[in-house]
Amino acid sequence: MKIVQVLSCLLYGDAIGNDTLAIKGIIQERGYETQIYADGIAANIAHKSAAQEMSHICRFDKNDIILLHVAIASRLNEWIKSQPCRKVMVWHNITPPQFFEPYNTESMSSCAKGWEQVRQLKDTFDMVLAASEFNKKDLIDIGYNCPIHVLPILIPFNEYNKTPSERLLRKYGNDGFTNIIFVGRIAPNKKQQDVIRAFADYQMHFNPKSRLFLVGNAAGCENYERQLKDYVAALGVRNVHFTGHIKFDEILAYYKLADLFLCQSEHEGFCVPLLEAMYFDVPVVAHESSAIGETIGGGGFLLKGKDSVETAAVMNRILTDGQLRQTVLANQRERLADFQYDKVKALFWKYMDELIEQ
Repeated sequence: MKIVQVLSCLLYGDAIGNDTLAIKGIIQERGYETQIYADGIAANIAHKSAAQEMSHICRFDKNDIILLHVAIASRLNEWIKSQPCRKVMVWHNITPPQFFEPYNTESMSSCAKGWEQVRQLKDTFDMVLAASEFNKKDLIDIGYNCPIHVLPILIPFNEYNKTPSERLLRKYGNDGFTNIIFVGRIAPNKKQQDVIRAFADYQMHFNPKSRLFLVGNAAGCENYERQLKDYVAALGVRNVHFTGHIKFDEILAYYKLADLFLCQSEHEGFCVPLLEAMYFDVPVVAHESSAIGETIGGGGFLLKGKDSVETAAVMNRILTDGQLRQTVLANQRERLADFQYDKVKALFWKYMDELIEQ
């Protein structure tokens, strides 16, 4: 019996790519024949044997299992229907297309097509592994009737113990500035404009010696990034840095530098950076939407509204009230324990064994 994973594109440093590689590792531990197949594989994937192009995909029999990762429109969402084996969707969610309408019509069309493909797949799978209850509900609303289990993203936290960029730590680490960060691709559903607005009020009313790092790639959303930079200029806010696409050691450095993680996103199927911030003991302030509250659980500080002055005041309180900060961090550490690698790994096999033994 083979257990293989299929996805449209395998990217290094991407949450879905990292999840896929981690799952491959735990399948190999069990001794099953396994491989990752993708239509596109990033050149910086560490080992060429980590994945193969779809043109090299093996043949399947009825006892084999395909795990199809779904997060975008793809020909693979059609291809899966014709396969003669057992099928599992790993459902990461797709950004609602309306977020992209003012900025990128191609992305808007791709997301719309992706949702239509997901609707057409509702009777295709033997099981779904959804990254959150939020994701699960989306599929139930569409009409999925197969077993749907919630399986958080499998995060090998030991990877974050690598050496951060010394250059960035020297540049920003000892100048007395308060560093606010948000990590996530520059995209309209992430609502970086609301991060900027809240930071502007924090800088104006509470702490002029503060800095904002927006850590993420803007590929495909260059129009949105230009508007964000124009917004920064219009507000007159200082020390806002757009990092663009960066290396992993630089991402680690920004987490090391961070005094607070601010999330204002309005659509997340899970949101790995929230847990990354928790791992680095960075207090999280976030707008409660989509799967964000579910991922944070009892950790971090959730705000239902988006009043920028209120958000700035909460940021300041956490940054200046040592007792509150320690309470937030203690709650985050407790919540992070729910996502320990071995716990998620055990949950993965609980669900997979149910399918294997049928």
